[in-house]
Amino acid sequence: MADYDYIIAGGGTAGCILANRLSADGRYRVLLVEAGQDASSMWVHIPAGFSKLMVNPRFNWGFQTEPEENVHGRTIAVPRGKGLGGSTLINGMIYVRGQAQDYDAWQAAGAQGWGYDQVEPYFCKLENYAGGGEARGNNGPMHLEQVAERFPISDAFLQAAKEDGQRWNDDYNDGDQEGFGYYQVVQHKGRRWSIVEGYLNSARQRKNLSIESNAHVLRLILEGKRCVGLVYRKDGQEISVKAKRETLLCLGAIQTPQLLELSGVGDPDVIRAQGIPLAHGLEGVGANYIDHFATRMNWRAQNTTTLNEMSRGLPLACQVARYYLQRKGILTLGTGLVHGFVKTSEQLQTPDVQYFFVHASYANAANRVLDKEPGMTIGVAQLRPESRGTIHIKSPNPLDGPAIRPNFLDAAADRESLVKGMQLARRIVGQPAMQRYVSYEMNPGKEVDTFDEWLEFARQTGQTIYHPIGTCRMGNDDKAVTDPRLRIRGMDGVRVVDASVMPLMVSGNTQAAVMMVAEKGADMILQDAQA
Repeated sequence: MADYDYIIAGGGTAGCILANRLSADGRYRVLLVEAGQDASSMWVHIPAGFSKLMVNPRFNWGFQTEPEENVHGRTIAVPRGKGLGGSTLINGMIYVRGQAQDYDAWQAAGAQGWGYDQVEPYFCKLENYAGGGEARGNNGPMHLEQVAERFPISDAFLQAAKEDGQRWNDDYNDGDQEGFGYYQVVQHKGRRWSIVEGYLNSARQRKNLSIESNAHVLRLILEGKRCVGLVYRKDGQEISVKAKRETLLCLGAIQTPQLLELSGVGDPDVIRAQGIPLAHGLEGVGANYIDHFATRMNWRAQNTTTLNEMSRGLPLACQVARYYLQRKGILTLGTGLVHGFVKTSEQLQTPDVQYFFVHASYANAANRVLDKEPGMTIGVAQLRPESRGTIHIKSPNPLDGPAIRPNFLDAAADRESLVKGMQLARRIVGQPAMQRYVSYEMNPGKEVDTFDEWLEFARQTGQTIYHPIGTCRMGNDDKAVTDPRLRIRGMDGVRVVDASVMPLMVSGNTQAAVMMVAEKGADMILQDAQA
């Protein structure tokens, strides 16, 4: 059994950050274990390649929710990145810190030390954003850029938002989120800037860092209430490794609770039902599952050229040439072009809905196939869902995915916010600036008008936007899985450092928050080691 000081399970966003920070001074031997491969596809580096990677089982675990009545028995895809770099290989690259109130709410919920004043320095530490002011970082490892491409229809949409009384906001990450503008993305000179480029590549050659890819973690090695290492399978062999200091779980909100339950840690009823010996009862494992649920409203466009036509035939060939010659054009685009953070009620202090505008529309969203005719889409997501779901194992086999039950739209506040957000999107598109470019509304269509009709559209068509969190939430109550220093409650030698520790949803895309959690978590681990 090989010995290391720290073993990191999961080579995604948090795992790569920990691998860099914990191995930096050469004092500790660190092992990073990742089930997927190294990211070698050309599509990883081309931003628009996300549409191909999302449906590629080499890069996507391909999880799906269980059928649920709230969405008429549909199963919904929950993509999660597979390979060194995790979801930063396949996501839409949108960078959103969230609102200061999000992190203050974490602290109020029992996550002491995670208020915005305590976490803001870690955002600044990781950011390299030349376009920001004093509230932004400009020397960190993660390159950020504002979406560079501009199109007549996207400018018109921003003008329509202004006509509706909405604000312009050039930097929604500087502490004031409300308003409309162009998204900030994790890119550098027109290329995706994954966590591998930002953190892992600079650490690979260190003698004290070992990386095992194509290595699927099977279970933790427990001695009583102490974790002393883990077992992984590689090339058909089971290999045990020992952590003299700590084992760090960075598998994400879906697979971290799965690994804990497979190891006998979690809700006793869930674990015993699968015939696994109970090692440590912890009822909150796999509970408090939260994700962003979104609808996609589509319009048929006119008097302009959209991505639907630009991504075919000769126009596409021209765009490919432009990208390789200049690193510009539509191949630099991810999942969002224009942002909107809006309040659906005057009584709200901060935005409760996020918009993703792009001049494209899917003929088949599941397979990422665009329409042949011109179109545009506004994705509508409620920022802070109150609905709670679960993730639990449904088999003792580590290769079987867990049962994911999001319980979308269970809370009345979620339903009301989402419906109001869709109604406001229609109102903005109805402003004079957009009339030249809009032919008609395709989805949900003008016939949808009442609250119940809007809600039915959401139930029939809504999807997750891939931001699962909360299943090992931190806090100080009996249902919390981790304490505010990310240690699993009642155990030694093991911490969780990923999206699963977040007690509440952040207002926007979650990759920025995961990076912050990992940076702060690395500091905590090193501080505790020195103490």
